[in-house]
Amino acid sequence: MVQARSGGCQCGRVRFRAAGLLDNPHVCHCRMCQKATGNFFAALVGVPLTDFQVTRGIPAEFHSSEKVCRGYCRDCGTPLYYRHHDSQHISMSIGAFDEPASIPLNFQLGMEGRLPQMDQLPGLQHFGATEDEMPEEATQISRTNNQHPDHDTEVWEPKS
Repeated sequence: MVQARSGGCQCGRVRFRAAGLLDNPHVCHCRMCQKATGNFFAALVGVPLTDFQVTRGIPAEFHSSEKVCRGYCRDCGTPLYYRHHDSQHISMSIGAFDEPASIPLNFQLGMEGRLPQMDQLPGLQHFGATEDEMPEEATQISRTNNQHPDHDTEVWEPKS
């Protein structure tokens, strides 16, 4: 049985549903993916276009090359997808799914752009959970948090 998954942007104005995933969850280290996500890499998984539906809002798109567009939320800037116009699937940002931990990675590519900081991760000092290490800040963040919850909602209006 195929598990349908939902997700969306940080502010909740764009939500999507994926009825099925391809077997290609991966990270891409290429420079274009780094710029598109503002991070070390893009974590992506394919969704057949026939299994993909935007359920709230309309993503904005930037054409990063002739046949490629990258979707994002116009309001909060969350990167949502990579789409090649000749493809029958859309590559969704794994972090935009409501349960990203349920999508294990299968490979990485774009190794020419892999940044050396990636090798530093295992040796970095751990400072623990925000709630444990910064309880006053965590309480303030929780009180003023405008982030959409990690589940579908009938209606969503951020606090601000």
